[in-house]
Amino acid sequence: MKTAILLMAHGSRIAEANDAVREIAAMVKEMTGYDIVEVSFREQHLPNIQEGIDACVAKGARRVLLMPYFLFVGAHVQEDLPEEMAQARERYPKVEFAMGPHLGVHRKLAEVEVERIAEALTATGWR
Repeated sequence: MKTAILLMAHGSRIAEANDAVREIAAMVKEMTGYDIVEVSFREQHLPNIQEGIDACVAKGARRVLLMPYFLFVGAHVQEDLPEEMAQARERYPKVEFAMGPHLGVHRKLAEVEVERIAEALTATGWR
């Protein structure tokens, strides 16, 4: 059964800012080997989440893992994204849907922040 990964990001009014999640999706596709890795946005930009789901199904997905690309738990993660999944289940009753966790607190995120701090200290000459 073909599985798709759908990264769900907030979206920015600045179109170029949304390119970052597309770059992450490409890395996820490369690292996981999944054929279908799509990006969608909750607000501000297209494709919206339902369009992202449509793209996954159109590519043959029978299972879609919805992955919130959100740092914190908030209304989108707690309420809006589960509602999006419920709508998808109604629209595609023969497709399985599940939602993974948001990014949240994770040691690897702290490691990235430490790298960024080192870069900033070097750039300012404080190091």
